[in-house]
Amino acid sequence: MVCLPGIARCFHLRTGLRISLCVATLFCGAIARSQTTDDVHVVPRNGPDQTAALSPLAADERGLLLPHAAALHVDVDRVLVPVTVTDSRNHPVLGLERQHFSVFEDNRRQDLRDFSAEDAPISVGLVLDLSGSMGNKFVIEREAVEQFFRNANSQDDYCVVTFADKPRVLATSTQSIEDIEQKLAATKPDGHTALLDAIYLAVTRLHSARYERKAILIISDGGDNHSRYGLGEIKSLLQESGVEVYAIGIFDTALFKSFEEFMGKRWLGEITDPTGGRTVAATSLEKVPEIAAAISREVRNQYVLAYRPSNQARNGKWRKIKVQVTPPPPVVHVQAYYKKRYLAPNR
Repeated sequence: MVCLPGIARCFHLRTGLRISLCVATLFCGAIARSQTTDDVHVVPRNGPDQTAALSPLAADERGLLLPHAAALHVDVDRVLVPVTVTDSRNHPVLGLERQHFSVFEDNRRQDLRDFSAEDAPISVGLVLDLSGSMGNKFVIEREAVEQFFRNANSQDDYCVVTFADKPRVLATSTQSIEDIEQKLAATKPDGHTALLDAIYLAVTRLHSARYERKAILIISDGGDNHSRYGLGEIKSLLQESGVEVYAIGIFDTALFKSFEEFMGKRWLGEITDPTGGRTVAATSLEKVPEIAAAISREVRNQYVLAYRPSNQARNGKWRKIKVQVTPPPPVVHVQAYYKKRYLAPNR
């Protein structure tokens, strides 16, 4: 249940354009917003263009500077492209080798410098929905977290971000999986949904993570009605960050839905797909832990391609990436998931 403060509440639902939806309500008092060091405190960008990329540094309300996430490159000499390959039944295709891949940047073929298909540790951010709309799905969400970690690499670096009215860092890799599960068990879903702010916080945390490869898994119904950031801003941030984003969408089948719940599936897809990840809609609650385990394995069954761009210009422009996969027989049709572009350095 969503609790709306005051007699009238205006939601700012931003999908590139701002839509103001005023909803009258006769219950709930004002909600005081306490501040902690793990919350997102960001002054919204000024100006009419709310879908533009975030500035290199975003300042919070106390003047603290939060670093912009690193782009999909270490420097101009090396670009990493993680690739997931699946067959027509959506099963991972394993055993491919360097000669089965071709990489193009701005339609120019690139020479692969390195190729890897090993299960190397990565830095992972879990973004978990604890808003009121998840009340009847919370037990399954906890089981999904357990299955994700059970299929993870023991050397992974991770952080867990939860969100309702605002995002919080629940745990980091300095804490055990058991500690995380105990903290989740002691939590009760309640409040609004600040999904976009939670993604921002997770990306910010991953900026200083241990490993070069980074991924985020979101478990949510996809709605957002309480974030300071807009959808366009978060999409721009993610495209520059190089972080792969996956999501498990737990969507209600009820006929009556809020606008946020109705748009949840579309919004999650718009967030995940451009990063090289994807959104998997759970057909039933019982499927959610199984999906979490499959995504955990999928992230670890990727091929990582590295190349030195033929274009060495440091012009700060976007460059398109295309990966072609030519599998050996008997595999015929495959689907490759990867990030479609990256931002060149400007100096």
